Amino acid sequence: AHWCPPCRQFTPQMAGWYTDNLAAKGLEVVFVSSDKDQGSFDSYFAEHPWLALPFSDRDRKEELSKKFKVNGIPSLVIVDPSTGDVITTDGRKAVSSDPTGEKLPWTPPTKAEKKEMCIKALGDSFVDKDGHNHTKADRLNKEYIGLYFSAHWCPPCQMFTPELAKMYDEGLKDKMEIVFVSSDKDEAAFQGYLGDMPWLALPFSKRDEKGVLSDEYGVQGIPTFVILDKDMNVVTTDGRSKVGQDPKGESLPDGWLPQPCNDVNDDPSEVNSETCVIVLGADGDGVKAVADEHHAAAGKDVSEMKYRFYTAPPGQIESQIRKLTQTEGEGDMLVMMDIPDNGGYYKIGANCSADAIRAAIGDYEDKKLERLQLQ
Repeated sequence: AHWCPPCRQFTPQMAGWYTDNLAAKGLEVVFVSSDKDQGSFDSYFAEHPWLALPFSDRDRKEELSKKFKVNGIPSLVIVDPSTGDVITTDGRKAVSSDPTGEKLPWTPPTKAEKKEMCIKALGDSFVDKDGHNHTKADRLNKEYIGLYFSAHWCPPCQMFTPELAKMYDEGLKDKMEIVFVSSDKDEAAFQGYLGDMPWLALPFSKRDEKGVLSDEYGVQGIPTFVILDKDMNVVTTDGRSKVGQDPKGESLPDGWLPQPCNDVNDDPSEVNSETCVIVLGADGDGVKAVADEHHAAAGKDVSEMKYRFYTAPPGQIESQIRKLTQTEGEGDMLVMMDIPDNGGYYKIGANCSADAIRAAIGDYEDKKLERLQLQ
């Protein structure tokens, strides 16, 4: 969109790359505008050497934004034109690192390839706070590995590190070895911060390897605690909240795997990016049963589920959701939130049984529910 400063910076770069190399290598681009009016669209589109979805086709723009889960701009989604399948939703990063298109269509690594990249990046050399060196064989021999992405300059990290150290000393160390992956600004800060930690660290000099681990495990902020099994398969990238619920790791791995139904007060992050079924106040038996059905239908892969399911007992996030959905003081309530649809939501009713939830999802898919707008 014309009003978006990052877009104004990226568009001329992308236009140059497209004109110089990418068009000749088979990339076609379609501008999908978030401009505020036709005039702004026309002015901005004049700078683009590619096609555009007509500005008047707002419904299709919204469908595309929702389909590809566009939560910010600029966003560049790469699709296979013959099938419509998504190749990558992170085309901006891909083209920025390969502006001549040598690696088009920028197919992300497979799960197996990603695992091998991370094994190589983690390496076989680690240090502790006393300056001793260690190998995988002598220390990474427990059932689980925790990669702790953190830095001394980060206030939330300074709060979480002593809590994690206490949990480690009081039993977590029997289940897993932790490796500190530093985002400190220099070696001295790294060494000082490592002095507070009873576990290992990736040597600070391995900046490139740290970057690979951060990228491949999707680290967007710190502290982040990624849990792997001994074969380097990901158990969870949300170890920070999981260890708070299970400080000794007694429920590993099943209790730490992504769950089909969660308490929204614990981690509401996907409320902003997914279509969510939320039971406010009531016991969660009904929503858990329906979530389990959808989980099974998705091959027990939470990331492949069409909806996210939440219980919402009294709590900070539950209170915020009630305010947003205007259900304060109304007791048990079934709602659906569809924030990717420009902040849409649906107030279903007080019946939170499994049958009521199945019916609500059916009505949502048949467009029979009244769409309300978050304010």
